[in-house]
Amino acid sequence: MNSLTEPAEPEPDTAGRETDAVGHKPDAVARPPLVRELLLVVGLFLVYKSGRQLANGHTGEAFDNAHRVWDFERAVHLPGEAAVQHALLHSDTLVHLANTYYATVHFPATVAFLVWLYLRRPRHYIWTRRVLAALTAAALALHLTFPLAPPRMLDAAHLVDTGQVYGPSVYGATPQTDSMANQFAAMPSLHFGWALMVAVGLIAATRSRWRWLWLLHPLLTLLVVIGTANHYWLDAIVATALLGIALAVIRLPAAAPAPAPGHSVGRHPLPAQRAAAPRTVTAESMGAATPAPWAPAHPRGGSLSASEVLARIPVSVTRGSASAVDAPPAAGPAGTVLAATGAHR
Repeated sequence: MNSLTEPAEPEPDTAGRETDAVGHKPDAVARPPLVRELLLVVGLFLVYKSGRQLANGHTGEAFDNAHRVWDFERAVHLPGEAAVQHALLHSDTLVHLANTYYATVHFPATVAFLVWLYLRRPRHYIWTRRVLAALTAAALALHLTFPLAPPRMLDAAHLVDTGQVYGPSVYGATPQTDSMANQFAAMPSLHFGWALMVAVGLIAATRSRWRWLWLLHPLLTLLVVIGTANHYWLDAIVATALLGIALAVIRLPAAAPAPAPGHSVGRHPLPAQRAAAPRTVTAESMGAATPAPWAPAHPRGGSLSASEVLARIPVSVTRGSASAVDAPPAAGPAGTVLAATGAHR
């Protein structure tokens, strides 16, 4: 077969540059500036805390709303909050652990979740921060328009304020004068809403087969906020609905396309290209009209001389050199010295 051999074009090393089905690098989004993010998150938190204080002092309205919520839950046959609390009250240790979980896990777990996303999954971090901000803003609007006393304050519920009785508690003994927290902001439950978003975010950002176990976090949080009588079932239902709306409106940012072969990523060049084995190309693909060794020398026919045959032997082209393929130089009948690249007289 008439062919020429030359090295194939080097193929880029794609090790360590995993892409998805549409050619995007997973989570290939620029990480937001750290100082800006800190100022943004702290600012949003301060706005939320300040806004909650505006709902203080609406004691009568908060208790009226509490009775409405309690009656509505009974009308639609939601399970009683007392069933969960009675299970906790069988053990003083269990009640104390539930109060500790309520007081210490909610905020630190959310912060740790955001820090991990910022460092490892910046694309998911941007999405999660937007969703949490939207959820918290909607919750603040409800706190202001629908002040609600928690079930631990409602006489009709016959529930125990486990924080005050067993400790620890994050609220003051007198809700009306509590300047540290607004105790009439029960709906929605951000304890549950944030915990659910932590689980959703980790499930979306990881690929482990065990990632669905993160749903245990919001489930445990739900049992804690109900068992300690800090929230109604309806508070968690409303938080879930608000989070669902936020997730439907705010989409995960698209991943950046993977860089083209040979381009550098940031300031670091791509891995060294691997040397490829020589490939065979035909004369036609090289654009050359090289006749086969057995083709007639002239249109009118006739046989080829030995020098012409040897001159048409395929050559192997390597980097910086050319040599005959298994054909040492030979002398023609007229004293012609034949080289791999043709006859030299």
